[in-house]
Amino acid sequence: MKSITSLFTVVVISSLMASHNMKDLYFLAGTWKVEKKETYETWKLNKDNLLEGSSYKIKTGNKQVEEELSIKMSAEKIIYTARVLNQNNAQPIAFVLNKEVQGKFSFENPKHDFPKKIQYTKLNDTTLFVAVLGDGDKGFSYKMFKQK
Repeated sequence: MKSITSLFTVVVISSLMASHNMKDLYFLAGTWKVEKKETYETWKLNKDNLLEGSSYKIKTGNKQVEEELSIKMSAEKIIYTARVLNQNNAQPIAFVLNKEVQGKFSFENPKHDFPKKIQYTKLNDTTLFVAVLGDGDKGFSYKMFKQK
């Protein structure tokens, strides 16, 4: 019985650690469209295993980039960085993956005014649920669908 419990503990700990591996975020690579809007998020995996992306809208047939994004491993932490072109003097804001949150990727920066959390939940291979949250976990959310 003791060896089964030990094996179970190892399997659970391994799966929890694996769920916070940078490679688990590679599914983001591609273009995602916000439900019922002409708003997109696109991600590319570069040669350094860094995810780089942007958020943009299509207005009158033109692509208007609103945010530059990246996700990278830094000092054993997974960091999501957003640089909103018309906010914060276009300075990048970093959010650290909270490894304690299960079932979603919760990038957090409690010192930032808004958002304090950006959460991605993979519903399936082509659908994401995104929550953008501030104080008291109030904010907004939406679904995104993989385009290519």
